[in-house]
Amino acid sequence: MVATSTLKTKGSDYHPEWVERRQGQVYIEKALDSWDYSSSELQRNADAAEDQACQQLAKMFESCLSRAKKTTLHCSSVLVPEKLTRRIARDVLRLAACEPCGLRGCILFVHLELDKGCKQLERIAYDATVVPTFELSLVLKQDGTAWPSLRDFFFMGTCFAPTFRHALKLSPSFRLVKRKLYSSSAGTVIEEC
Repeated sequence: MVATSTLKTKGSDYHPEWVERRQGQVYIEKALDSWDYSSSELQRNADAAEDQACQQLAKMFESCLSRAKKTTLHCSSVLVPEKLTRRIARDVLRLAACEPCGLRGCILFVHLELDKGCKQLERIAYDATVVPTFELSLVLKQDGTAWPSLRDFFFMGTCFAPTFRHALKLSPSFRLVKRKLYSSSAGTVIEEC
């Protein structure tokens, strides 16, 4: 038996596995911080892309109404409630999110429900290069509570055709009908907003 007289103090212990473990822990903490930053950055980018798509879709609806006012609706102006096109765009994006091609696979039919029935205003293919996977029918409603303006009474029958209206006011409510094209078992989804 051999006895040694060397006494090690607490501070002089050097264990390489502790150093490696500490370096690994620092590396993991830095990686997690970086991951937190990048995931929050990805979320911000996704939110910005969704907001941009929502704005673009809202502008498409506004352009559709602008084109339809003289050709289909026979009126001089269409009064749209504040943020209606934005709400519609957000709901359309939500319904398109679970589809295989997303919004790119959408064919959108825009209708206006009038007193005498429903008029189709336009057919919009968001991306004409993609085979459509679903159809959305947007049914806008006329605001029936609006009183005609005094100016409409003066113009009635004098300088405009009898079918011409001065202004058409839309209701803040609308209906979206979704029909899947690629699945025979899938039903129709109707949402009242």
